[in-house]
Amino acid sequence: MAYTTIDKPDEHFNTVLWSGNSSTQSITGVGFQPDFVWLKSRTNSASHRLNDSNRGVNKQLASNSNDAESSFTTMLTSFDSNGFTLAGNNYNNSNKSGQTYASWSWKAGTSFTNDASSTGIGSVDSSGSVNETAGFSLCSFTGTGSVATVKHGLSTVPNVIITKSRANAENWGVLHSGINTDYQTDYLILNTNGGSGDSAEYYNDTAPTSSVFTVGTADATNDDANMMAYIFSERKGYSKFANYTGNGNADGAFFYTGFKPAMVMIKNTAASEHWRIYDNKRDKHNHMYHVIYGNDAGAESTTDNASEEIDFLANGVKIRSSAQQLNSQGHVYVYLAFAENPFVTSTGIPALAR
Repeated sequence: MAYTTIDKPDEHFNTVLWSGNSSTQSITGVGFQPDFVWLKSRTNSASHRLNDSNRGVNKQLASNSNDAESSFTTMLTSFDSNGFTLAGNNYNNSNKSGQTYASWSWKAGTSFTNDASSTGIGSVDSSGSVNETAGFSLCSFTGTGSVATVKHGLSTVPNVIITKSRANAENWGVLHSGINTDYQTDYLILNTNGGSGDSAEYYNDTAPTSSVFTVGTADATNDDANMMAYIFSERKGYSKFANYTGNGNADGAFFYTGFKPAMVMIKNTAASEHWRIYDNKRDKHNHMYHVIYGNDAGAESTTDNASEEIDFLANGVKIRSSAQQLNSQGHVYVYLAFAENPFVTSTGIPALAR
């Protein structure tokens, strides 16, 4: 039985690092033309910048803020065949001389549109782009403030849906299948460190299907305005969106992904803790402790602190902490993980440990 259908994960997701130069700079090495690029300064406090091809390259959102979409022609200026181009600027967010940066990029690629009244799929129109192979879609729709269903573009049930009002200062809503068995009711907020909440206003107590997801009346998921959704569905050997339960032991919990991770984001659902982002480019060896917080503008944490340490293994992640951030006894933690290499490729080649 094959362990994956994706032998080369870096054709769909990649992490790239660079140093700012305050001049026009082409960032290469992504390996494909990205449709979604998430940027963050490592060395300075600066908002995260999320750009995608669906909204337009100059349109930016910030995962650490409820701010409405902003438009800048002096930051990211194009999505290129092997990366993206940054304008010459002195902004902390993207390309200031003397600072270092990280980016996480995803490929979508195939456009879709849905006229709900014509197709009978969903109750509101949607459009975007989708990578069926990798289980990722970008989806734009106009919220109504009333319960609605939205075509997401994938042919499989999403595990993670991240939504944001483009026009107004509203929180980011997050549906994650690992929160609990009733995940369509519970939700998280990407721009805060708060634990999970329980309200049908977010996803109307309705599980997504292989064609649509449901939004309730909350502004975070269905503001009466233009909305953006980033949608992920698991693909064996490439992505995993699940949970683990902390054991409170320094010989911490292990969670199986089925691949050697390239990037992992972890959130404690039971306590006020940051969304912790680790990747294989900022830390090339275990134990890994260079952490960026997805909900916080602060610089990368560079202190080798045991409370932040994890290991990327050939088939998953080993927590090396007993702290509440990552491994409190009985707490449920959700994660988003993307592969560097599948545990075993479709041709039987195993991944090597770090």
